[in-house]
Amino acid sequence: MEAPVHSMNNLFAQLGLPSDQASIEQFIATHSPLATSVPLSEASFWTPTQASFLNEKILEDADWAEVIEELNAELHARS
Repeated sequence: MEAPVHSMNNLFAQLGLPSDQASIEQFIATHSPLATSVPLSEASFWTPTQASFLNEKILEDADWAEVIEELNAELHARS
């Protein structure tokens, strides 16, 4: 059985953030580029609950990890 694959929209909904495409793009534009020295889960814009979720799912290599890594790459990208 394959693990479920989560979309960026699912991740934003899970984090309690607006999850439509325009809101996701605005979030990334507002919060990037994130300094390369700042791990995604330690960025100042997360609530403690959001940061904990992101950190735990990466450490567990959970089914959320792939989309969290995608968000990480988007936020650390240099324009």
